[in-house]
Amino acid sequence: FSHPVVINIYSHTISKVQLETIAMMLSASRSLRAVRHAAKRASLGRSMSTVSSFTAKNFHPQRRHLEIHDDKRFDNFAKQGRTWFSSLSSMNEPTLFSPSTITPDPITSISKADQISADDAMLRTDVRTMGTLLGDAIRMHHGEDVLNKVEALRGMAKESRTVGVQGTERLQPMAAYVSQLSARELVVISRAFAHFLGIANAAEAHQRCRRLKLDLLRESTDVNTSNIPTPIGALHATKRDSTAGVLSQLLYSPESNHKKTTKDEIYKSLTTQTVELVLTAHPTQVNRRTLLEKHGRVQAILNDADEARVSSTHYQRQILDDALRREIASIWQTDEVSRVKPSPQSEAERGTLVIETVLWEVLPQFLRKLDATMKWSLGEDYGLPLTASPFKFASWMGGDRDGNPNVTPNVTREVCLTNRVKAAELLESDVRELMASISGDPPRGMESDSSAVAYRRIRERVGKEARAPYRSYLNPVAQKLGKTAEWAKQELKRVQKRSADGVAADQESHKFGDVLTADEVYLSKDELMDELMTVHQSLCETGNEVVANGRLADVIRKVSAFGLTLVPLDVRQESDRHAEALDCITKYLGLGSFLQWDEGARVNWITQQLQSKRPLIRTGDWNKPENAELFTPTAIDTLETFSMIAEQNESSLGAYVISQCTSASDILSVLLLQLDAGVKKPLRVVPLFETLDDLNGAVDTMEQLYNIPSYVGSLEGRKQEIMIGYSDSAKDAGRLAASWAQYETQVKLSELAKKYSIDVTYFHGKGGTVGRGGNPATFDAILSHAPGTINGQFRVTEQGEMINQNFGYSDRAERTLDIYTAAVLAEQHTERPLPTKEFKDMMDKLSQISCDAYRRIVRRDERFVPYFRAATPELELSNLNIGSRPAKRKASGGVESLRAIPWIFAWTQTRLNLPTWLGVGEAINQVLSSDEEQVLRKMYKEWGPFRTTIDLVEMILSKSDSSIARHYENILVTDPKAVELGNEIREIHDATEHAVLDLAGHKKLSEHNHMLMRLMEVRNPYVDCLNVLQAETLKRLRQSEGSAEEEVLKDALLTTITGVANGMGNTG
Repeated sequence: FSHPVVINIYSHTISKVQLETIAMMLSASRSLRAVRHAAKRASLGRSMSTVSSFTAKNFHPQRRHLEIHDDKRFDNFAKQGRTWFSSLSSMNEPTLFSPSTITPDPITSISKADQISADDAMLRTDVRTMGTLLGDAIRMHHGEDVLNKVEALRGMAKESRTVGVQGTERLQPMAAYVSQLSARELVVISRAFAHFLGIANAAEAHQRCRRLKLDLLRESTDVNTSNIPTPIGALHATKRDSTAGVLSQLLYSPESNHKKTTKDEIYKSLTTQTVELVLTAHPTQVNRRTLLEKHGRVQAILNDADEARVSSTHYQRQILDDALRREIASIWQTDEVSRVKPSPQSEAERGTLVIETVLWEVLPQFLRKLDATMKWSLGEDYGLPLTASPFKFASWMGGDRDGNPNVTPNVTREVCLTNRVKAAELLESDVRELMASISGDPPRGMESDSSAVAYRRIRERVGKEARAPYRSYLNPVAQKLGKTAEWAKQELKRVQKRSADGVAADQESHKFGDVLTADEVYLSKDELMDELMTVHQSLCETGNEVVANGRLADVIRKVSAFGLTLVPLDVRQESDRHAEALDCITKYLGLGSFLQWDEGARVNWITQQLQSKRPLIRTGDWNKPENAELFTPTAIDTLETFSMIAEQNESSLGAYVISQCTSASDILSVLLLQLDAGVKKPLRVVPLFETLDDLNGAVDTMEQLYNIPSYVGSLEGRKQEIMIGYSDSAKDAGRLAASWAQYETQVKLSELAKKYSIDVTYFHGKGGTVGRGGNPATFDAILSHAPGTINGQFRVTEQGEMINQNFGYSDRAERTLDIYTAAVLAEQHTERPLPTKEFKDMMDKLSQISCDAYRRIVRRDERFVPYFRAATPELELSNLNIGSRPAKRKASGGVESLRAIPWIFAWTQTRLNLPTWLGVGEAINQVLSSDEEQVLRKMYKEWGPFRTTIDLVEMILSKSDSSIARHYENILVTDPKAVELGNEIREIHDATEHAVLDLAGHKKLSEHNHMLMRLMEVRNPYVDCLNVLQAETLKRLRQSEGSAEEEVLKDALLTTITGVANGMGNTG
């Protein structure tokens, strides 16, 4: 260096990395102020009064000890700073385009191993750049001192993870530091970590998409040395969980467990299988929609940056850097706390947004790729038919009233109409686009061609002289769709006015024809489909197949998948509500109390009524003053719901799901109430078996129904849908016992259905977390289901944060669709034996031991509820405002009445994840110490479903941290008995870790899951900070009820909850 510089040094020593960074700035900077600022930012950011002067040109890395005064108060910070270069502040101008990320050709110029390294470098650059920009925003709005505190806390967290200190001792310096922060500082610092994890999630999601793109491109450019046809690059031919990969395996390199199959059999499977994804309003999405949209824009910028790294000008790169800076600044200024509890209507709009903004275009794009992949692997004659429906979508949002008094009949009406408005508007836009693109005029004389049936039909409507017949033919279609949207809007206004005025549906004088007649709007998707298929057939008849199979094919596939309702709503209600409604009716009829009859009497009476054409009660009679004492408010609401069902147009509603279903009369009651309400085409009645007892009794319940002719006669096509509840059964009996009960129940129900010639479909009510039946490896999860229970029909819930994670962005949505398609196809052509008697006996034993151990703690230990409510934020979760329904089905009651989501949510926040592993270790250890040890080890190696379950438990244990849970106990739990229980639970946790490692033959949890290990190593320090901040905030909040700081502390708590959820990757 050519000039002396005075630099403010804020630490005892400067690391070589910091020196090199300062040197780089010195060489590039002409501003003394900038150099001083750079040195300050490279340091630990702590205040010291000492200033040392030196001449830069004489400064040498080997002589880097400066004469400074001692400041013991920050000794620990200094030690951490020597190895830590903050990701929240950087010495360089933040940019996405560091030299290590610029590659001339990401595919052909480097090897795959080098490419993975380059990908990691780009991810690090993305995260570091966004962290820097976030730090700049914090400094700008809150000052250097606050940023220094953020950095200091993070430094302590990282140091605590590297020095080898075990237990809660490693958290004590952080806890002491946080205890000195003001309430306002708790909010700001919590926001810093929560937002950093949020944008890191966006970067990691983009990284996955980036690798998928590169892998796909590499497949189509690598030299093909196998007998598999050269991949066309539509779907991933080398991935076992991609449809192209499954087709390649089945046709060209079948494994030992694959069934012998032909191209025609595979084609039949692909063209008849259906995956139905049901979007539910389960409140597990903690990020506000506004922030999700901003994270989406961040990913779009990162995607553009990838392209710019290959070829761009300095100006183009600067534009992207500036756009990212603006987006991060906007994120920091966005309130992450939901201030108002969403209504069911807004919840439904938010839920279906993913269909409007992503799946509406992604689904037809994926089906086009699936069509190309089928032709590539099976042959040109094996394309995907236009009307095939590999995917269907449904929703519970606005229809699920189980334990949610906010979902009224009028709410369901509003959501159904809103969905019709959206569908009609989207389709009208698509049809008008078609009018612009299909504007040609086929050669004259085609009308006389006997084979041109569709073309003659078009000419008959538009006339022989029309110059653009397809445009003329489609124009009335677009106009009718516009009228359909207008009609739905008018009906929606009426329903909203009815709700505001408190007028019952049966008291309203309005009829359909007041504004528009039925033939002026589309009420059936078949009518619209017929119009579009006529155009498609006509184009093919006139030699325009290439046009027919373009955008028009996409629109036809949209109509096939989404129809005129976007998503049909399922209605869900608990069985007690139906029994109460029938009890009121039997009293009204003078027959006594339905609730006091035994099960046999109930079934006999309902069966008789199903065969009678006489209505039990006329619509609206329950609202008459003379009947006020006979009908409870609950019964009236239930009966109004069935009246609403009778009003709905075709395809607005899907299934009627009965929660807490325990008997045949529960199912027959819903069928009777539908018929009595005048429902012309009754919704399919779906029993939901969700507790351990319900699952064990499901076979007897269904066999009783299959022996009732009037019930079997009501099954359209003798098809029965049964829902399996994964969340509540796990909460009831523990993960291991529940998973075995779910597996065994489906096997027995399938055998029963076969006996009675019933075609059964299972509806899998799974959450996003393992504790609620989820599995991040969707492909393996589907293949772990019992053989003979899927058979090409897979219906499953997509809940909360999983909707955005799986379908929030186009690349991810397409990949998710591909995995589901591949898994359901592979399941049909893979041999998966049922467990042997030896294995079944072992599972029965493990299930009994684990269930007893789980319930001994959760159900029978009087210390548990006080411990749970003191050591977790369960009581405070209701303030999150992330869902429209209460956290409990009933206002009173303990853990048994708590919904599965807050149950899992609370344990996830403290990183103990108790519901997933409690009982598992006791079962494994007891068997491993018995003479049946080898049977258990053999079962783990040979039976996939059991191995999948244990591996999932191992994965959750690797994400757990009992020292964090202990810290919450130290801060929050004061009851000596509860403290005692906490110690016992953590001992069980540690014993479970050892048991799982022993059975799996691993030395370290999830040692083969390198991606997870790397992810948690990076994230743990940030989540540690949020856990310490959360525990401190909970402590103050519980001590400051009614104080001036209470609202500020609530904000801090809700921010930490969001941050921990972002860091752990899930909530409930």
